[in-house]
Formats: sequence, C-alpha cells, structure tokens
Amino acid sequence: MTRITHWINGKPWDGVASRTGEVYDPATGNVSGTVDFAAQSEVDAAVSAAAAAFPAWRDSSLAKRSNVLFKFRELLAARKGDLAAIVTAEHGKVLDDAGGEVQRALEAVEFACGIPHLLKGGFSENVSTKVDVYSIQQPLGVVAVISPFNFPAMVPLWFVPNAIACGNTVVLKPSEKDPSAANFIAELLAEAGLPDGVLNVLHGDKVAVDGLLEHKTVKAVSFVGSTPIARYVYETGTSHGKRVQALGGAKNHMVVLPDADLDLAADAAVSAGFGSAGERCMAISVVVAVDPVGDELVDKISSRMSGLHVGDGRRAGCEMGPLVTRAHRDRVESYVEAGVASGATLAVDGRGHPVDGAAGGFWLGPTLFDRVRTDMSIYTDEIFGPVLSVVRVPTYDAAMELVNSNQYGNGTAIFTNDGGAARRFQNEVEVGMVGVNVPIPVPVGYYSFGGWKDSLFGDTHAYGPHGIHFFTRSKVVTNRWLDPSHGGVNLGFPQNI
Repeated sequence: MTRITHWINGKPWDGVASRTGEVYDPATGNVSGTVDFAAQSEVDAAVSAAAAAFPAWRDSSLAKRSNVLFKFRELLAARKGDLAAIVTAEHGKVLDDAGGEVQRALEAVEFACGIPHLLKGGFSENVSTKVDVYSIQQPLGVVAVISPFNFPAMVPLWFVPNAIACGNTVVLKPSEKDPSAANFIAELLAEAGLPDGVLNVLHGDKVAVDGLLEHKTVKAVSFVGSTPIARYVYETGTSHGKRVQALGGAKNHMVVLPDADLDLAADAAVSAGFGSAGERCMAISVVVAVDPVGDELVDKISSRMSGLHVGDGRRAGCEMGPLVTRAHRDRVESYVEAGVASGATLAVDGRGHPVDGAAGGFWLGPTLFDRVRTDMSIYTDEIFGPVLSVVRVPTYDAAMELVNSNQYGNGTAIFTNDGGAARRFQNEVEVGMVGVNVPIPVPVGYYSFGGWKDSLFGDTHAYGPHGIHFFTRSKVVTNRWLDPSHGGVNLGFPQNI
C-alpha cells in the first residue's frame, strides 16, 4: 500500500506518524494506502518551514515569481492526465470529470501568472508641493489553505498560486480522504523552481486544522467545506486574529420557467445534479418547476437518468462514479429513505441502478424526487450526493421567494427564453453566482468564486481579483524629495530578474 506523508521544506517528511488514516479506492471499497495524520509537532514544523522561507520569497522579484508559475503551468498542462488519474483513484469521479477539474484549476494558475500586472498600485504626483503619494500591496506572511475532498486538485489551486504569487508562503491541509493530489502539486511546483518551504503540505484531521487555526505565525486561512465547519473555521480563526475566508455549503436551485427549452433544461438538470456523483458545492440539488411544466420536465429528466452509465471512473464510457467513502454513501442513502418516509414521490430510485464496477464500491445511482416540500430534509439539508429534488411552484414570484428564503446563497440558475425574466432574476436573486441557461455558473479564473448568506463566512471570495486582495495588505506611502537625483550612464538593457 502507498504511504502518503507530509511535504515539508521541499521534501517528503521522514518522521514516524503517531496516527494514520486509511485511503480507499471508492470504486472497489479496498484500502489503497495510508496517510499520516499530523500531530502538533508536525504542524509546528510545517509552519516553521514556511516562516523561514517567507523573507526571501517576499523579497523575490515579481518576474521570478511569475516565471515559477509559468513553468508550473506548463508542467501541470503536460501532466494533467496523471493528476486526473490520481483524483479518480482516490475520489472516484470519472476520468473525464477529473480532467475537467484539472483544466479549471489551470485557469486559476494562468490568472496568477499575471501577478506583475495584478499587484500594480496607484500613484498621485504632486498632491502637495513636491509631495507624491502611492499605494503598494504586500504579502501577509504564512497563510493556510484547508481544502475539501470533492475537488482535491482544483480547490488547492484556487488559493495556492495566488498566495505564492503575492509573496506569501503556504501550508496546505488537504482532505485526508484523497490526499495524494496535494503532494503531486507540491512536487510539480518544486520542479518548476519554487524554493523549499514556500509550499508545505500537511496531512491529517482536526488536530492539524486546529493547529493551523490557532498558530500565532499563521496570518490568514482559506477554507472550503460544509457550512458548520466553515463557521467553526471562521470563528476560531478570527478569534485568533487571523484573516479568514471560509466557503461553506449550498442548496443550489435551478428555476425552470414555462417558456424554457425543456430538453435543454432536462439535460442541464441531469448534468448539474449528477456530475461528480453530486459531490460538489455547485451541484444543482433542487429543480424549481414553474407551472405548468412539472410533469413534462420530470418525465424528461427521468428518461435521461435511466441511461446514465454508473461505474468505475477508469472504465470506458462511465459517466458517474461512486461516492468518496462508505460512510458518506450510507449517509446519502439515508436521505433517500427519509424522502420516501416524508411523502415525496420517488420518481427514480438510484439504489437499484445498474453499476459497471466492483460489488464493494461505494455506489449509489442517480435519484430523483418529485413533489418535494420545503419542510423535508431532502430539501433543507445539503445532501452532497446524487439526489435531485423537484419542487413545483405556481409562479415566477413563488420561485423567487423559494430561492431567496433559503439559508444558502451559493449558486443558482434560471432556464428561460425571456430576456426580461432573466434580467429580473439576476437582479433580484440573493446568491453570489447566477447562471442564465447555464446550470453550474462557476466563474472563470479571472472573476471570483463565492456565495452569500450561509455559503460564505468572511467578505472575500476565492481566486481572481478577490484572491489577490485576500492575500495582500495595502500600504500608502507619502514622500517628498527636495533635490533631483542623477544616476550614472548605463546603456545596457534593464534587467528585471
């Protein structure tokens, strides 16, 4: 079996772990490796390595930082198939889906490559006699990134490239369920020329998380996960004086108006509801059918679900893989049972879906409930699995009230051919990311990702311009120079590195 250990100060950690966890192949149910769980001593070692590397990395030129990121981008593009295979082996999503995850991660890397432009400040000349004022953005120091199991490659790369591009050093704590992608990323960055200690990977559980949240040297924390843990991370981190961005859970609605193309809407609902087995915070988990389209829309969604090829993500033709662990599969299946018990119509039962994979895998097929009420747990809770609920409403106004009264405000979508309705929807809906005839409105890398309400704790979204803002602090300089200064003649071309 493979042993996954910490990456500290540019190399694998060579100590003996006091605790370890098991890593599974979700498609077979077999243990594929072990992962070391950090004790406080390993937390201290990782943070110390990052702190020691910070002064030199902070003072490195923007040209050097961008060169490292450009090299990393080329290495990642060349090895994206290898990283996708790692994701599939430990998370379970099919290879095409894992490849798409890596491709979206590349967008965030490419944005960070433009750091010389992104860190430009402002300048005001002669605000008073011979007085100039300008602003600069400087790194924070050691920052922590705590990432979830569902996107083990993409989410770390939402944060790490921006953090190091801005001159910070990083301790990354990935999910213990699928830890290998983080080590692969660290190895590629080292190959690209990132100095030792600038990125450290710390594996483990709550001990590692609390160690980072409470460590006095850590200046900021970026987190993605469930809402209860996001709230805990935010409250604990800020109580220890840290800057925190904590992205939480979601209950994303897709509103289908009567004038919508129902074939397009049905395709979108299936893709957005069951891609990655529903294990993504931008999955559509509620379809809001505005009368009178409910019956036809449910029929179209049901017919498409019956043809989904569920199985081992490494096998050709599989469209949806297993869930990440047996415990999570059992939890999601319990919601199916709860939905039936509460009186929802079970239109498609995923528990009987045929599977192209080993009997021991963590399987649950796509499941569809119709006529769901808002007091049912399948509506109120973030299930994080392949369970799609249809809620029927009489009007657009009722649909808007439904979406806006939900505790979450991550993403939503509307399907319509009416431009006026779409424009009204994007203005009135209380969520952070909106799709118009787009079911999963994840912003491209040069915008920023994040929700409202209980989907975000803190005021800064992930990656893009918000990412640069989060990983820097501004300084304003006012100066006066009374005498001109002349340098010697130098006919050489300016050296930037």
